[in-house]
Amino acid sequence: MAATPPGSGSGGGASELQTRMKSPPAVETSFWQWRDYNIRYQRAGAAGPALVLIHGFGANCDHWRKNIPVLAERHRVYAIDLLGYGYSDKPSPRQAQPGNFYTFELWASQVLDFCSDVVQDEVFLVCNSVGGIVGLEAALTRPASVKGLQLINISLRLLHIKKQARFARPFIKAFQELLRQTAVGKAFFKSVTTPETVKKILCECYHDDSAVTDELVEIILRPGLESGAADVFLDFIGYSGGPLPEEMLPRCPVSILWGEKDPWEPVLLGQAYRNYETVEEFIVLPNAGHCPQDETPELVNELVEKFVSRHDHSSQAA
Repeated sequence: MAATPPGSGSGGGASELQTRMKSPPAVETSFWQWRDYNIRYQRAGAAGPALVLIHGFGANCDHWRKNIPVLAERHRVYAIDLLGYGYSDKPSPRQAQPGNFYTFELWASQVLDFCSDVVQDEVFLVCNSVGGIVGLEAALTRPASVKGLQLINISLRLLHIKKQARFARPFIKAFQELLRQTAVGKAFFKSVTTPETVKKILCECYHDDSAVTDELVEIILRPGLESGAADVFLDFIGYSGGPLPEEMLPRCPVSILWGEKDPWEPVLLGQAYRNYETVEEFIVLPNAGHCPQDETPELVNELVEKFVSRHDHSSQAA
């Protein structure tokens, strides 16, 4: 499905183009104290409905650098580093053993408290990959706080225990524990936190290799070199429980965008979400992989704006 470029068609094109040519709103970086942890976030925009952007596994709010300034022209935009990722604190998960510390319930609580303390308004959540599970959990936990959800290549959690073959479960569990509890895990993490390996992984999940720039590699790699990052990584890859997206679609409006070339979350599996009552649209994005907000930002930004405008009743009333 192709979107119409901003300013095309008759009427208002010149004034809109002039607006677009202005200097983009400044993006500010701040820290927020949550449960004695320092949480990094970014914000831009002074007016309009509030958007909170939630990154995926191993990423951070810099992954939205192509979206925040554009969306901030008409919205108040926030992007947050989930606890354990980016430049937010990375507490040891060992305090929760034998269970997992880093869970979708934890991150949903973080997002909802952020909305209450910092945004101080109802929000639209725009989420990529595992960030989509966080958004779903937040919308289910506190429906009055979430006006709508836009899910971009949401994680299908294909390694969830319910989706594992019964005979394979003990072997998968043993391997996860090997990584979490022994030096094997730290050695594995060290092997993947190099510029060469990060670039290789990104080229796998992006359709267009030219989008995998040195800047992007640095954005993903640098926080992963901080103290505690290895334990966060190993804790999460051992997290096979918790919710499944197909079991938790909320009652608020849901828009789903999906890069058709995603090798990790196949679009053919994602299309099952078309059948859910609250999913108002399922849009396949051509020539995009797992992270369309970074690979095809012009298309994603316009679709976000359209979704929000349909459901921002406060601005319609004004």
